Amino acid sequence: MSLTLPAVVALPVTASAVVLAQQPGDGDNGGQGEDFGKSSPVGFLVLILFLIAVAFLVRSMTKHLKRVPASFDEPAEKAEPAPAAGEPAKSEAEPVVEKKAAEDTSPAKAD
Repeated sequence: MSLTLPAVVALPVTASAVVLAQQPGDGDNGGQGEDFGKSSPVGFLVLILFLIAVAFLVRSMTKHLKRVPASFDEPAEKAEPAPAAGEPAKSEAEPVVEKKAAEDTSPAKAD
């Protein structure tokens, strides 16, 4: 299914599109004068400052990356020793259960 406009509607639509697409004739080129696209010395200074900042950031990042260890695993001598044959491992030990207080001080059960 295609959309076709009747000739009565198509002519004003195309004519208004042509008029809207034209550049203004009053000498205003939309900010595109003879200096359009040229940079100023201030822009060059800002660019140089950004490049210097990036150089310092790269230098700092390199120093920090040199301090990062090759592996985050714990060394073997610092690991916990294995339990003796007669002792249960910590994961097998029974958890400590706290005893509930004998008195219940909640106001809801004061019958």
